[in-house]
Amino acid sequence: MKEIYSIHNPYIQKLKKLHQKKYREEEKMYLVEGYHLVNEAYLSHVLKEVYFTRDDLSLHDLSLQDVSLVKVTPPVIETLSQTKTPQSIVGLCKMKEATTITGHHLLLLDRIQDPGNLGTLIRTALGLNMDGIILSPDCVDLYNDKVIRSTQGALFKIPILQKDLNEVMDVLHREGFFIYGTSLKDSLPLKKRTKHSKYALLLGNEGQGVQEHLLNKTNENLRIEMNPLLESFNVAIAGAIFMYTLNQDESF
Repeated sequence: MKEIYSIHNPYIQKLKKLHQKKYREEEKMYLVEGYHLVNEAYLSHVLKEVYFTRDDLSLHDLSLQDVSLVKVTPPVIETLSQTKTPQSIVGLCKMKEATTITGHHLLLLDRIQDPGNLGTLIRTALGLNMDGIILSPDCVDLYNDKVIRSTQGALFKIPILQKDLNEVMDVLHREGFFIYGTSLKDSLPLKKRTKHSKYALLLGNEGQGVQEHLLNKTNENLRIEMNPLLESFNVAIAGAIFMYTLNQDESF
């Protein structure tokens, strides 16, 4: 077991650079924080190294095999952490990007910018049995620390790709997917949707919604009927309602 006690240690300073998207992409590595996420990363075979302050970590908290353990000081944990009140453990993970997605239920996300929204949508998609998620290139970084924390480990359990949605939608049409867009105008109420067992659901940017050229490529655009005093739902809430409702169509 290695031990590092200084925040000025060159290796710690190199790890700290992973707070920046540029370095995460270069190294194909990212950090997770807290016992729950470290354990989820370990179970998903993406955990490479663990930095901790407690002597009894490997004996009582986590059963970690084939993972390098590094004992550090609280100031080192604070240096690696991006939260106000850090837990006593940080993990180094390797990016494990999906190359393909199989299944009949897909979530397409166009320009989602808020890390909490993206993380919640990923977590909800897993919970509501979506088979995979495809992000547009201009979504918030998947490995942003706030995204990771919001997923609560779902990030490790559902295939996620990042691709041009124009191209993706063309491929999905050829493969027989029915694509539902989401829009407040020129759309059908969700309860009047055409039911299909093989579908993709397209959600858009928090302020601007789905881009018009993508809506023009859908089979059907839907909206959630709501109290007229409310203009719209948060995209994560709307996404949950859409995914839950579409999931109920499995019996037809």
